[in-house]
Amino acid sequence: MSVTLTSKGQITLPKNIREKLNLQIGDKLEFLIQDDGTAKMIPLTSSVKQLKGIVAKPQKAVSLEDMEKAILKGAQG
Repeated sequence: MSVTLTSKGQITLPKNIREKLNLQIGDKLEFLIQDDGTAKMIPLTSSVKQLKGIVAKPQKAVSLEDMEKAILKGAQG
C-alpha cells in the first residue's frame, strides 16, 4: 500500500490501517528507522482496556504487609 507525501511533509494513513491499529484522532505514532533504510511505525497510545489480561492473575493474594516487606528487602539488597 502506498501513500503520498504532501508539500507540508504530511501523509494520510489509509482507513484500513487506522482501523486495524485502532487509531483515533490525537493518537501518537513513533517511527523507527532501521539500518536497512526501512521504517517501522509504532502506535504509542492505547486504551487501558487493551491491557486487560496482559499480566496473569496471581495464584495467591499478597497482603500489603508482605508487599512492604518485599520492597524493604529489595531496597537493602
